[in-house]
Amino acid sequence: MSTFKKLLSQTALYGLSSIIGRSMNFLLVPFYTSVMQPGRYGIVTEFYAYVAFFNILYTFGMETAYFRYANKDQADEKNVYSIIQSFITILGILFTLTLIFFSSSISESMGYSGKPQYVIWLACVMFIDAFVAIPFARLRFKNRVQFFVIIKLINILLNICFNIFFLVVCAQIHQGKYLSFLQPLINIFYDSSRQVEFVFMSNLLANLIFVPMLIIPLTNGWRFSLRYTEIKPYFNYAYPIMIMGIAGMINEMLSRAMLKYVLPDGFYGSITKLEALGIFGACYKLSMFMTLAVQSFRYAAEPFFFSKAADKNAPDLFAKVMKWFVIFCSAIYLVVSVNLDFFGLLLRKEIYRTGLGVVPLLLLANLFLGIYYNLSVWYKLSDRTQFGAYISLLGACITIVLNLLFIPIAGYMGAAFATLVCYFTMCAMSYYYGNKYYPIQYPLGSIFFYIALATIIIFILSNIYVSFILKCILSVSSVVFYGICVWIFERDELNTILKKKSF
Repeated sequence: MSTFKKLLSQTALYGLSSIIGRSMNFLLVPFYTSVMQPGRYGIVTEFYAYVAFFNILYTFGMETAYFRYANKDQADEKNVYSIIQSFITILGILFTLTLIFFSSSISESMGYSGKPQYVIWLACVMFIDAFVAIPFARLRFKNRVQFFVIIKLINILLNICFNIFFLVVCAQIHQGKYLSFLQPLINIFYDSSRQVEFVFMSNLLANLIFVPMLIIPLTNGWRFSLRYTEIKPYFNYAYPIMIMGIAGMINEMLSRAMLKYVLPDGFYGSITKLEALGIFGACYKLSMFMTLAVQSFRYAAEPFFFSKAADKNAPDLFAKVMKWFVIFCSAIYLVVSVNLDFFGLLLRKEIYRTGLGVVPLLLLANLFLGIYYNLSVWYKLSDRTQFGAYISLLGACITIVLNLLFIPIAGYMGAAFATLVCYFTMCAMSYYYGNKYYPIQYPLGSIFFYIALATIIIFILSNIYVSFILKCILSVSSVVFYGICVWIFERDELNTILKKKSF
């Protein structure tokens, strides 16, 4: 099998697991928007935005460090794993104990006085996520895709089941609608005002299952080691990636963290700021179709790029990978955007659909984020990870400034536009410096053509007001037209990929 086909097949496997997993997980969006009011969903959205920041601190960029050093000397992989896993474990314990100790102060400062359990539950969730992060990376390194997929899917399925149990089954029993003999037991802990807490508890219970399922890859060859001389090279490699990750989370999550503080009172009439956050958070979930493609690609591409670093044909291969990534993601951008009325039905309450206008902007923003992940290969392979930190910090500054400027003027549309500007700028900066230190001749003409083609079609269809049937016909025709363009311009290369044994 060619190297390109191998990457494609592994991306497909990770993608299939992510599609199934995210599809199951995405069922929580119509579920939450059905059983929870926007205000409570806004609380969930806000806390998970902060969780995304802390997850970066907990893992400290050590997943990438593991791939880098395990590939450098595969015979020493167990030693690399032991050192990194030991560091992550101690770091996670310290962070978790600190958050638990200050949980009352943290929750009060966020405006949720008397709710320290929110912080406690999520601190435990983040510790488990960090504790199993390197074992999961180890599975990817060893190409144990099927095992990786199964564990991830079980976790997601359990999370859904626990959510349904706490938010629906317990509510029905509490109201005496069925299984009334269990009502005294359920009444001990159930209260409808605890919906947000039940969401966090469900996540924690599902994550606890990770540990026994990962016991073999977790303990195989692990000897506890915290000697400074051993940790130092991994620390020096990883901390710029950690900084880059924090900056990246600022770019992705800050709009959700800031919205309730920056949005002017009464901006959306009778909709409160916390409800607006809930609406924005729910609509943001619809961009998961692009996030799904990007994440699937990252799972397969990171170990792939490191394994091909010494290949003399690597730059040409990376350029082709980039082009086909953009072609595929532009198709997702097009399909979701021209069918937004249909995808919007996943948000069960009408009030959530008032924010659907942000979705095309967020899809395009995440497409550029995926391009940036492709471009990031140059500083990871040349051991110049500090450039990744610089670029991400620049993006974070742009995100902060533009959110402060645009949210008061345009609400969550301004937040979405800030995200788009940020990721595009990061792409431009990474491409500029990559040309200096690790030149790759990316087919810029093709890349911009497919993005522009999808954007123009979306713009035209969004400004045409026709009957429902005609709109369906136009939506399908636009996707077919895009596919025809790809076939016309890429037919020879596509045939090469599909027919030849090498690329």
